[in-house]
Amino acid sequence: MTHLEKGDNAPQLEGKDQNGETVKLDDFKGQKLVIYFYPKDMTPGCTTQACNLRDNYELLKKENIAIVGVSADDEKKHQKFIDKYDLPFPLLADTDKAIIKAFGVWGLKKFMGKEYDGIHRTTFLINEEGKVHDIIKKPKTKAHAEEILEKF
Repeated sequence: MTHLEKGDNAPQLEGKDQNGETVKLDDFKGQKLVIYFYPKDMTPGCTTQACNLRDNYELLKKENIAIVGVSADDEKKHQKFIDKYDLPFPLLADTDKAIIKAFGVWGLKKFMGKEYDGIHRTTFLINEEGKVHDIIKKPKTKAHAEEILEKF
């Protein structure tokens, strides 16, 4: 899966959020950043994960932790997801999968006996200097914020 390891410089991400605004890794210098990759808006596991982060957003913010979600869905779908679940953090529309591939989370998956390429649910914890602090390779969708707080 991902080629990144603890201590590596995080790839220089740049993408458009749900509002069409450009978001860059450099925007978060001086604070901790959670970049979480998820397969698809409005699906059960992805919704559970996003809502867990939403419900713990103030606690994460208090610890100087920013959150950015990334999937291959477009800006319009991200906006619907944010509106429906009142998500307080940006979601990047990585339709060309440039960020997804830079972080090494695109690859072969298996589901119900079928194999296909897709996004591996993975979370990167980036420190204040833009280095990978930790990687959560199979986050718990129902307790993701707790995992983040434990590792940061």
